[in-house]
Amino acid sequence: MSPPLVILILSLLLGLQPITTDLYLPALPALTTFFDAAPAQAQLSLTALLLAFGISQLVWGPLSDRIGRRRVLLVGMGGYTLAAIGCVLASSIELLVLWRVLQGAFMGAGTVCARAIVRDLFTPQEGARAMSKGLSGLGVAACLSPWLGGLLMEWFGWRATLVALAVAGAVTFFVVLRHFEETLHERDPSALRPAKLFGAAREILANASFWAYAGLSTASFGGLFCILSASSFIFIDLLGASPSFYGALLLMLSGFYIGGTVLCRRMLLRFGVQRTVAIGGVLSLCGGGTMLALALSGVQGVWAIMVPAFVFMLGHGVHQPCGQSGAVAPFPKRAGVASALSGALMMVVAFGAARAVVASMDGTALPMVAGVALSGALVAFIAWVPVQRVRLGAEG
Repeated sequence: MSPPLVILILSLLLGLQPITTDLYLPALPALTTFFDAAPAQAQLSLTALLLAFGISQLVWGPLSDRIGRRRVLLVGMGGYTLAAIGCVLASSIELLVLWRVLQGAFMGAGTVCARAIVRDLFTPQEGARAMSKGLSGLGVAACLSPWLGGLLMEWFGWRATLVALAVAGAVTFFVVLRHFEETLHERDPSALRPAKLFGAAREILANASFWAYAGLSTASFGGLFCILSASSFIFIDLLGASPSFYGALLLMLSGFYIGGTVLCRRMLLRFGVQRTVAIGGVLSLCGGGTMLALALSGVQGVWAIMVPAFVFMLGHGVHQPCGQSGAVAPFPKRAGVASALSGALMMVVAFGAARAVVASMDGTALPMVAGVALSGALVAFIAWVPVQRVRLGAEG
């Protein structure tokens, strides 16, 4: 595969996650009303998907080490598309949540294989830059998704947003089927044996470099999902924004994320991974801290939340390529397992952060803002302390 084709496939696989979580967000209040559901029930269609997405990676990762990336991707993308169709046809909130759980489980195959593919094809330093390009594609998907979701919601109703997810899954499946060539050339026939699997997991979890970089991406991801879990209710119901305007706000947010991934690539060439991450920590801390300071001082409104969020997302765009590639870098022969563990950690924390924010909603933006501020502080600490103490790709 040519390098541009590899980046395209990475962008599609990684971009499916923000499409799945972001595109239907403008429809969430209308969906809640249609099914006569409580907001917490409707939010379960997001948080349960995240949990299934994270846990499923623990299966897809080792399986991809055993049978190869291509087969896992075909099963995952095919299953995702069928589950997305089930969401469109759901007749109750309970069925919608069930189909979203299955959608999340199959979606895990694409993300876990994308990180493993980067390790299959690139060295640790090159992998961070390749991942930043793939995550720029993810950023484009995240940019367009809420804006498109808002338009679809206003023009055709909330089910149209779920139809769009089925189309995205089908397109990704087709590209993988027609163009993806296997990147794993030495398969591990014992990858699924319990003793081998637990041994590999134990080795990975004992690695300080894994925890530093996985912790970096996980803490930043938690802050993102604090925003995603509550922002539709805060901006649409509390602050009176229209679904399309809310979609435009998330489009701008994603634009700053893309800017962060571009900034990451440039800083990697000049400063290397550790200094790049340290600079990103400043952005994360300033974004979350400023958002909290404005909220506590009584400054309210859309831009009091969004401007600090833009700064936070710049940092997020720096940390995700470095964190996701860095967590897998020490394990070229166990990239699937390492990718699965880091991905599961990210999603479990995102699930917990989202549920905590939803459970704390009190008619103000403060629960969401406090979550983002806590995330920014954790990211800065990890970027400035653990990451600086390990060597990228070190197996010890």
